[in-house]
Amino acid sequence: MQNMLMTLFLIDCVVLIACVMMQPAKNDNDAMSALTGGAGDLFSRRKARGFEAVMQIVTTIVGALFFILALALVYVSAH
Repeated sequence: MQNMLMTLFLIDCVVLIACVMMQPAKNDNDAMSALTGGAGDLFSRRKARGFEAVMQIVTTIVGALFFILALALVYVSAH
């Protein structure tokens, strides 16, 4: 049981890394906005559409699965 959970956990880790790396960049500003705090971006939030929305949903699901598998591994290894 522990070997199967560990295999699923490792696959989930790789998929989670790929999902995070595939998400498009949120800001198109230069480095100056990082120094000034980017206050101009406060009200310019747009709803994600298309590929960005799909990647947010997939990343959320895979992240939740990551935590569930981690808790299951802790439970199985403790018993």
